[in-house]
Amino acid sequence: MTPPRIALIHATALAMTPITEAFARHWPSAHCQHLLDDTLSRDRASAGELTEAMVQRFVDLALYTQRAGAQGILFTCSAFGPAIERTAQATGLPTLKPNEAMFEDALAMAQPGRVLRIGLLATFAASIEAMSQELMALAQSRDIAIELATGFVPEAMQDLAEGRADMHHQKIAAAVPQLPPCDVVMLAQFSMAAAQPLAQQHSTAPVLSSPDCAVLALMKRMHHV
Repeated sequence: MTPPRIALIHATALAMTPITEAFARHWPSAHCQHLLDDTLSRDRASAGELTEAMVQRFVDLALYTQRAGAQGILFTCSAFGPAIERTAQATGLPTLKPNEAMFEDALAMAQPGRVLRIGLLATFAASIEAMSQELMALAQSRDIAIELATGFVPEAMQDLAEGRADMHHQKIAAAVPQLPPCDVVMLAQFSMAAAQPLAQQHSTAPVLSSPDCAVLALMKRMHHV
């Protein structure tokens, strides 16, 4: 079977290494095509909302990758859920939101008769509202009762961008105990993945990151399992 071409669409360069490493671990035969528009995150933060113009930019990027031969698309930017839904409609290709698989893995920990307590940590504040809405809607569709606690880790993303990875990881790990007691903790951004081992040391609950979950889920969706 010919290995598929997977388009990876990024709104920040910080997400590129974590997802590349996840593909190397789980699906090394896949041909990855990286497409980066690093103005999307800045424009989203500046606008304070997801505009129709931004949505169309996502559709345009996805259609470009389809013309270039992509057979599946994975977005690594967590603040653009509705835009990603539109791209899936436009291309008809298997398309995965960045945190879709991680949400599914977290909700799989639910137990009958108990409220599932979920923590969500983010280093990009604009992603929290969109991700929270997406998770709550998914839980409701599964008839799973959840309590969601969120936390923003300021300056951590800037640390990572400026080469202070250790400080980035330490700030994320320090934020974990600040959450109320949780059954599972999720790291919102792909760029946070390398902090997961240290964050896990500060948590009695499982700590999930997006890239590994996403690659495994896309493999399954495309039947390369």
